[in-house]
Amino acid sequence: MKHLLSINDLTHEEINSLLDKADDLKEKRKRGKITRELEHKTLTMLFEKSSTRTRISFEVAMRELGGGSIYLNLADTQLGRGESIADTAKVISRYAHAVAARVNDHHTLIELAEHSTIPVINALSDIEHPCQLLSDLMTIREYKGHLKGLTLSWIGDGNNVCNSAILACSLEGIHINIATPRGYEPDRNIVMQARELGGSITLTDNPEDAAAGADVLYTDVWVSMGDEAETMKRLNDFKKYQINSKLLQHAKNNVTVLHCLPAHRGEEITGDVADGQHSAILDQAENRLHTQKALLLSLIR
Repeated sequence: MKHLLSINDLTHEEINSLLDKADDLKEKRKRGKITRELEHKTLTMLFEKSSTRTRISFEVAMRELGGGSIYLNLADTQLGRGESIADTAKVISRYAHAVAARVNDHHTLIELAEHSTIPVINALSDIEHPCQLLSDLMTIREYKGHLKGLTLSWIGDGNNVCNSAILACSLEGIHINIATPRGYEPDRNIVMQARELGGSITLTDNPEDAAAGADVLYTDVWVSMGDEAETMKRLNDFKKYQINSKLLQHAKNNVTVLHCLPAHRGEEITGDVADGQHSAILDQAENRLHTQKALLLSLIR
């Protein structure tokens, strides 16, 4: 049994095994072939933040694998009334076979894992979003045929998805350029971890320099959940960090555009790019289902 709190909890070999399994599951789903390997298994989803793709993909994944899921937000549990994370983890471990937690503070995940006897999956924290990166890697591999040697350019906020992208790229031999306004850089400890893994990382405040020669352009919202009080400041600070047709001209002709969604068209990305010929955004969203199936199969026994 192991947890997935960071994409760095997986090795290069484990990531590629999960991607191979996800490819197989995707093809089987297209052919209507059903596998019920998780029959009589239950996933508890403990969510402190709202969700669309993460919740749906986990629920559908468990259902299609023959198992079930229970969704809980703070209002549904005693956590909101003072019960400890430790007690909650110990109790859920007696009922369910895994926990997918979407939390405000990454330390909540660490404490859940410390007291759980079942796998804990990071379904998003303020530090990382590893499930998203499994889907991203699957999508990139579908479009490019391989991962090693590519250049991914992140444009925008150095947020949790960016942190996981840095680690994922380092594990898979992808060079990553990161363009953020000053003061919005990714987590320094994450960058250090990635460089210790042998990662090739370039940090800049110039989006055109970052996009130069990119195989993949990736962005996310400028105002993440929890940052709403900074909305006006962020909209001003990030106004030069939009993925648009002009920025695409700096990337390779066959560049693939990613966005983990939800997208705010006209802010971090223009509608013509989000819906255009270079966009893989909907495939990227769909692949959350297939990679999470593969992950659940690898963790739940």
